[in-house]
Amino acid sequence: MTAGLHLATRMRRTRSSSWSRALHGETVLTPSDLIWPLFITAGDTEEPISTLPGVSRWSVKEIAKRAKEARDLGIPCIALFPNTPRELRTEDGREALNPDNLMCRATKAIKDAVPDIGVLTDVALDPYTAHGHDGLIDANGYVLNDATVEVLVGQSLNQARAGADVIAPSDMMDGRIGAIRNALEEAMLPNVQIMSYAAKYASAFYGPFRDAVGAAGLLQGDKKTYQMDPANAEEALREVALDLEEGADSVMVKPGLPYLDIIVRVKQAFEVPVFAYQVSGEYAMIEAAVAAGAGDRDKLVLETLLAFKRAGCSGVLTYHALHAAKLLNG
Repeated sequence: MTAGLHLATRMRRTRSSSWSRALHGETVLTPSDLIWPLFITAGDTEEPISTLPGVSRWSVKEIAKRAKEARDLGIPCIALFPNTPRELRTEDGREALNPDNLMCRATKAIKDAVPDIGVLTDVALDPYTAHGHDGLIDANGYVLNDATVEVLVGQSLNQARAGADVIAPSDMMDGRIGAIRNALEEAMLPNVQIMSYAAKYASAFYGPFRDAVGAAGLLQGDKKTYQMDPANAEEALREVALDLEEGADSVMVKPGLPYLDIIVRVKQAFEVPVFAYQVSGEYAMIEAAVAAGAGDRDKLVLETLLAFKRAGCSGVLTYHALHAAKLLNG
């Protein structure tokens, strides 16, 4: 046996037992860091989504039960996305302004049943348009910015009056945060938060989500004229700065894992609450790896969520929220 190296510093000392690793952990993940995205259907039965194994669309009646389940596990907020029936999708997305639409009915049902959980509602027109874009389009298929913002303001007020706690514009139109903030103030709704999708990239990871909200196959062209180029980072900082100046309470980076560098830069530059959306394609890849026997779901889920917290996130929107909360609660 050798005499040893007599090292003053051994990095492995604090890793040598589970109690010590817990004591020296730099990043902590809890259920309160999670936001659970839920899909709403006009139907009465659960509708499993084939491209998102383990994820379903829920009726308005059942969505309140899911909210209670989340609350009981310590998840503080849920995010709602409607699957608007095809017959209600129009070129101008007018169903977004209907005070009795799926989003509003679900929001009211949740706030009636579980008033102490936060409800975050998506503001964009893609669940309501016949062409699948996040805004109004002209004869050439170009998304009109200012005309779209006018509709987004109405949509935001519609959702806020239904009981939404957080308005989350995901459309990436210029100037929409300021317009929505002004409208909320004028409508005497000053405590409704805005979580801006400030850095939303034109990503290849959104496919299963479009299936979930019924937009798959509708999209004419792509969304590159309003969502960000995946090559750009400095541009993301400009987007975040503008949204904060216009009145956003928090900002989001979307997708998640492929853009951890953006999360870090946003947090370091602005020191504001930053959220990430672990999007449908990221979820589907984990589930595919598990199904192929290439990974352990529990470990993959917790490790990826921990990565978001380590990068500086205040919280994460993830379809694995319920599963993660159960693991974290032991």
